[in-house]
Amino acid sequence: MKILIVDDDKEIVELLSIYVKNEGYEPITAYSGKEALSRLATNPDIKLMILDIMMPSMNGIDVIKEVRKDSQIPIIIVSAKTADMDKIQGLITGADDYVSKPFNPLEVMARVKSLLRRSEQQVPTQVPDTLEVGPLTIKKDSHEVITLTGKNIQLTALEFGILYLLASHPNRVFSADEIFERVWQQESVVSAKTVMVHVSHLRDKIEEATGGEKVIETVWGVGYKVAG
Repeated sequence: MKILIVDDDKEIVELLSIYVKNEGYEPITAYSGKEALSRLATNPDIKLMILDIMMPSMNGIDVIKEVRKDSQIPIIIVSAKTADMDKIQGLITGADDYVSKPFNPLEVMARVKSLLRRSEQQVPTQVPDTLEVGPLTIKKDSHEVITLTGKNIQLTALEFGILYLLASHPNRVFSADEIFERVWQQESVVSAKTVMVHVSHLRDKIEEATGGEKVIETVWGVGYKVAG
């Protein structure tokens, strides 16, 4: 399984490559945004990208925008920019997770394995293969979300996971902690803001594709739900 590591700091690339290899993955390396896009174009079987933000010529945010035009591979930002707005911008642009520098390589690898598990995992068999929620048809096996007009909404693995979790339990309210633990498959630490950003991005995609339909409801002070 190939993992793309992108950073203009060669020592960081080498360090992460060692840990990626130790976990049994194959590291693919790039030292600029343009090189990262080239690696993705020539290695369509790359399963995840670890990406720095502050790089010359083409920064990480611009890389994510380009990648998200035709790919939903998991992306983990590893950046020295630690302000909340920087993290939110990265997540809204399409990243799945954000780790601040300096970082513990073991933490990065734990997040890598969690995202890969999330993107590869099959939804439990007791849940129907296809769900109908308002204007949406949600297909488990193909990870497709289709509107009444036949438009396919492009979602990341985490966005699909959130929508499928809520849609498969109509009218049940899930707290941010529950969503984080079930979808990210990690113990909740500071999950509320991360979940909020992903839900907001998911809502924007659904509303844009359906002409403003409100599918995910916020129950203030409690969490989120999809009406049955």
